[in-house]
Amino acid sequence: MGRHGWDSGVGRWRLTALLGVGAAVVALLVALVDALPGGASTEGTTRDGDAVHGTPAAPRYAQKPYVGWGFTHTQFSADEGSGAATARVSGALAKDGPLPQNQAIMGWGADNPEPVKGRYDFAALDRRVDFMRASGGTPVITLCCAPDWMKGGRAGVDNTDWSKRALETAPTPAHYKDYAALAATVAKRYPDVRHFLVWNEFKGFWDDAAARWDYEGYTELYNLVYRALKQVNPEIMVGGPYLVMDSVDPRQKEYASTALRGPWGAMDQRVLDAFTYWNTHKAGADFVVVDGSSYTKDDELLPNEFAATDKLTAVGRWVRRQTHDLPLWWAEYYVEPADGNDDRKGWSEPHRVAVQAAGMIAMVKGGASSGFYWNPEEEKGTDCPGCLWTPTDTADGGRTLPLYDLLTRFDRAFPPGTTYRTVPVAPDDVPNVRVLASDRTVLVVNTRDRTISAQVDGRRFDMKPYGVTWLQR
Repeated sequence: MGRHGWDSGVGRWRLTALLGVGAAVVALLVALVDALPGGASTEGTTRDGDAVHGTPAAPRYAQKPYVGWGFTHTQFSADEGSGAATARVSGALAKDGPLPQNQAIMGWGADNPEPVKGRYDFAALDRRVDFMRASGGTPVITLCCAPDWMKGGRAGVDNTDWSKRALETAPTPAHYKDYAALAATVAKRYPDVRHFLVWNEFKGFWDDAAARWDYEGYTELYNLVYRALKQVNPEIMVGGPYLVMDSVDPRQKEYASTALRGPWGAMDQRVLDAFTYWNTHKAGADFVVVDGSSYTKDDELLPNEFAATDKLTAVGRWVRRQTHDLPLWWAEYYVEPADGNDDRKGWSEPHRVAVQAAGMIAMVKGGASSGFYWNPEEEKGTDCPGCLWTPTDTADGGRTLPLYDLLTRFDRAFPPGTTYRTVPVAPDDVPNVRVLASDRTVLVVNTRDRTISAQVDGRRFDMKPYGVTWLQR
């Protein structure tokens, strides 16, 4: 999240004349979804001060909402744009839901929530949460990032510093309690949100002098936020530490773990040290959150793009052992290295979908029950490699893409609590395919850029290059 979209909410919400239209669109979406089975209602919504913001009456929002495989909203998303396009996305999500949807409280489409101490601006965050509700999603909130006055900057409504450097700065220790208070305010405003991620990628907690993570500082902040949220409602579910599980070339000597390594590389020992400290000193956790890529810090896919996903399995198993099998979430996961502009446009869409499917299989095999796809929606246009849907700036936008189909079907087929089965694969086909199976569904991925004939679970069938096949048992 932190490495993949630094823009603030300012650019997204610059056209204030559209705000009234956006509100009307939300109202329309709510009405449309109310007509669907299980639709969410926002009757009684208020926006004044710290008042409860739209407690839905729908049964989807139970004490502990369903959380499986979903996505994170980024700078541009389907809460704004053409009414026809946003309704198209909302309708698709409502039909395929309840897909978990994650949103940060500041940045990536959300404005500064507390530009001056005690003065709140939740308009942009309200809009995102409204969209999550209207589209039938299970809302999740990431408690990142921090208002300027909490991190050494100036307070003020119109002078928020949205630079990359500023956004990734952590609150100073003197303001940890202020940030915990902001977290509690957010939790009170959205009482239907029951899952919170504390901070993001240890932003601002790197100690240059010691060349390691300031895990003591992060854990202090985490514990204050954890306790503040539990005081709001003991049923709120809190997770951390949202570390980037970086790996290096296994031949590297400095910082390479000797205990957690494989053909995919070696874990950076400093990351493992940070995780261990948090895990030992945390006030509590209802689930554990990590972030990472299948490739190394130098963008190496070892030994290739499909085998590199084995890292996600190895990391997941290690984390689950350390935390005594707490539910494991991947807040972000990446299998395609980015270019200099942080874009991932080098692969064909079938190639991209196949490696994504292999990565999701690898996370499940590592014990993960939830994962959030980072949805890099473009501001406008008709093309959006790696996106879940096309941009919503025009009436023809908001059309779902192959990765959306993969994500929603994976979530339906393999929800949390699934019992996984081993199915037979012909020996000659083992190197060519990745397989995940439950009692009812088998997912098969062709890892080759050529057509193959595969025999899986007693059935033989042809698969296109980088094909993804679903079998019913």
